[in-house]
Amino acid sequence: MDSIETLMRVAPLIVTVTMIGTVGWMFTTWLRIKNGYPLDGHWGQALYPKSDQQSIERIKLLSQENAQLRAELGSIKDRLANVERIVTDGAHSLHTEIEALRIKPN
Repeated sequence: MDSIETLMRVAPLIVTVTMIGTVGWMFTTWLRIKNGYPLDGHWGQALYPKSDQQSIERIKLLSQENAQLRAELGSIKDRLANVERIVTDGAHSLHTEIEALRIKPN
């Protein structure tokens, strides 16, 4: 009878420790994936993602497209800056010309 009572008292502790260990392992794995660290295999060896030729080509294409989009975005920013300059300077110079005409005596 004593062994059953002891087991009943220890069982919640065993379950709690097991759950904390599992949640800790899941959190550690999530942190490794998030930060780009390799995962561990069954015997502690590092598992790196496999890269085949198709993945390498896809990465190259995406990198080229990214460079093109960045260049296009840079040119659009330059054009927008020019348009803003024209709009703001044009209004200011027009206002200055109108005021100059008002000041001149007839």
